[in-house]
Amino acid sequence: MGVLKRFEQRLEGLVNGTFAKVFKSEVQPVEIAGALQRECDNNASIWNRDRTVVPNDFIVELSAPDFERLSPYSGQLGDELSGLVRDYAKQQRYSFMGPIKVHLEKAEDLDTGLYRVRSRTLASSTDQQGQQGPQGPGPGAPQRPAPAAPQGGRGGYGYPPAAAPPMPAAPPPGRPGASPADRRPAAPGPMPGGHGQVRRWIEINGTRHQISRPTLVLGRSTDADVRIDDPGVSRRHCEIRTGTPPTIQDLGSTNGIVVDGQHTTRATLRDGSRIVVGSTTIVYRQAEG
Repeated sequence: MGVLKRFEQRLEGLVNGTFAKVFKSEVQPVEIAGALQRECDNNASIWNRDRTVVPNDFIVELSAPDFERLSPYSGQLGDELSGLVRDYAKQQRYSFMGPIKVHLEKAEDLDTGLYRVRSRTLASSTDQQGQQGPQGPGPGAPQRPAPAAPQGGRGGYGYPPAAAPPMPAAPPPGRPGASPADRRPAAPGPMPGGHGQVRRWIEINGTRHQISRPTLVLGRSTDADVRIDDPGVSRRHCEIRTGTPPTIQDLGSTNGIVVDGQHTTRATLRDGSRIVVGSTTIVYRQAEG
């Protein structure tokens, strides 16, 4: 079961209680939960092949009306959202530099129903003293200095730490812009002759999603391996299979798939193949490395 689904189930008991009137707001807690997941993915910092650090301090900006509705319950809702981020990080094998916190703030420039998420990476005091390892599910690593305080608007919410930890001298190839699918175990099989491995990934709107399993499901559902926020995409739209050769298979979607300009239900993929689902274009890439 996906993290968002479990989050929704935990809130079901509250809907008929103190949270009932809050949920009449145009901003729904599950929307904020999805935005926090995306904030982790978009700001993931790869330290080495076994450790990816994500922000642990989040501010959710709400319009004045939505903030007035939600602020009396900010503590309870913040705890639930922090738990969701922790569960999602465990699922994606992310690490934290400190405890997870989610705060609500009022933003006068936002209309009712609109929200904005900002994040930053903050080290705990024990991390700064070198007495404690990283928070979260990732394996231990040498201690890094805590990020410096934001200056001149940089290094604060929405930006990497001002004193970001040094990156590995030679990061694993193909991992920049890593996504949820990139953190799963299992590596692609070796190339014929044993000279290397085939790395496979897809690119969506400039974001790279590594393919490290035999199958990769794309769709609008929170349970899909790669979630595509597009109304023209079905919940489980299509599936990429990393066989020989690699293929893409439509999963009974409403609008189907277009591969290299051809409307089809199944097609062979090559490096550079362009896949269109709904109004979203996906580029399939592969390389030996």
